[in-house]
Amino acid sequence: MTESSDLAAREAELNRMILAGEALAAFERFYHDDVVMQENTDPPVTGKEANRQREQALIGNLAAFEAELVGTAVGDDLTYSEWIYTFTFRDGSRQRLHEVSARRWRDGEVVSERFYFDR
Repeated sequence: MTESSDLAAREAELNRMILAGEALAAFERFYHDDVVMQENTDPPVTGKEANRQREQALIGNLAAFEAELVGTAVGDDLTYSEWIYTFTFRDGSRQRLHEVSARRWRDGEVVSERFYFDR
C-alpha cells in the first residue's frame, strides 16, 4: 500500500506533467511495465509497450492540446482525476472531452487506469 501523502504527491506530479504537455514522459516515469489501460467499456490494453504505442499514436496525430484539471481525489491506492481536454488534430478537426481517469497504484506506479468519458 502506498502512503496517502506520497500517493497524492505522485498524482499531483503526474497531472502537472500532463498539463505541461509531458504526457509521454509522465507515462514512462509513473506507469508499471504490466499496466492495464481501458477506455470506457472497450477491451483493456495490457502492457506498457502496447499502451505506449497507443499514446504515441494519439499524440502524434495532434496539432494542439489543451487540458484543464477540474479536480482530484486520493484514496487507498486509488486516485481519480477529472479533466476537460481539447484536442486539435492535424486535419484541423477538434474534439472536446470531459473525462475521469481512475488510477490504481502499487509500489508507486500506476498498474491500471480506466478512462470514463462520453463519446
